[in-house]
Amino acid sequence: MANLHLPPDWNAPSRSITPEGVYWNRRHFVRAAGLALGGLALPFATSACGGGLGSGGNGVPGERPSDPLATIPDTPSADLYPAERNPIVDVDRPLTDRLVAATHNNFYEFTTDKARVWENVGPFEARPWTIEVTGEVENPGVWDVADLERELGLEERVYRFRCVEAWAMTVPWIGFPLHRLLARARPLSSGRYVRFVTFMRPDQAIGQRTQPWYNWPYYEALRMDEAMHELTLVATGIFGAPLPKQHGAPARIIVPWKYGFKSPKSIERIEVVRERPPTLWNDQQPNEYGFYSNVNPEVPHPRWSQADEELIGESRRVPTLMLNGYGEWVGDMYSAEIMSRIS
Repeated sequence: MANLHLPPDWNAPSRSITPEGVYWNRRHFVRAAGLALGGLALPFATSACGGGLGSGGNGVPGERPSDPLATIPDTPSADLYPAERNPIVDVDRPLTDRLVAATHNNFYEFTTDKARVWENVGPFEARPWTIEVTGEVENPGVWDVADLERELGLEERVYRFRCVEAWAMTVPWIGFPLHRLLARARPLSSGRYVRFVTFMRPDQAIGQRTQPWYNWPYYEALRMDEAMHELTLVATGIFGAPLPKQHGAPARIIVPWKYGFKSPKSIERIEVVRERPPTLWNDQQPNEYGFYSNVNPEVPHPRWSQADEELIGESRRVPTLMLNGYGEWVGDMYSAEIMSRIS
């Protein structure tokens, strides 16, 4: 793992944060939803990404949500939110509007239509929830997410989020570094990779019922030094509140220097393993989605350039930053050969 350098002034300015009252303004919602619907259109069935904001209508499982912000499941740790911001990296972009983020999500378990994921998450029961850590560890176990939130401590971090489809957001995640959870399990020296497995509930997730060509449940992996890096986060909240379902409630992984599909949502199991494990998108289309998938403007996707990206909700494009702007922290983790290819 690379040594972590912590610049003193990374905190996003308060002027970049949209006031809470604006989020709930109905006319603002209509405008934001329209922006999301008018966003970058790319081939849904053959492209990968992760991300976005997903209990049912106003917290009632099974109901269709009344709006994109009525999707936060009943959360026993709700009193922990909002969390104090940790000034760990500098982000020089304004935050993506909360409602725009809530209506622009890749979560194929529910639909491939980004603008409608939030409409389909009602049946999904995201609480209570446990995460199992197993494999090459001294202390395997199963931990309740609400207990982890209290015991490992929560903090807010503003990260850039870059999708492989060439769109980007800037969002304030809340959670704890993954290494705190792995430390509980005490990985053995034989454990060189960390594998993540998400949920398999076709009765609650329509996409799992209707898209059998994907090898559900979703599975992803990181090298051990990537998983243990201080920037790698277990996110349990966003925008000062617990995660809505369409954002991957109740817990997801965030690896800010990689494309979004490397940040699996609604994880149920973490496995520490000896050999590099397969990952879903690499299995589906190995010539397009590699194991490392570090953000790199110099390596195009076979079907589009990665040289620039659309800032969702702003209708403008900006140059893509090498390693999504986190090269100072993670650049020495990778050889030139790894950085020169998709895989």
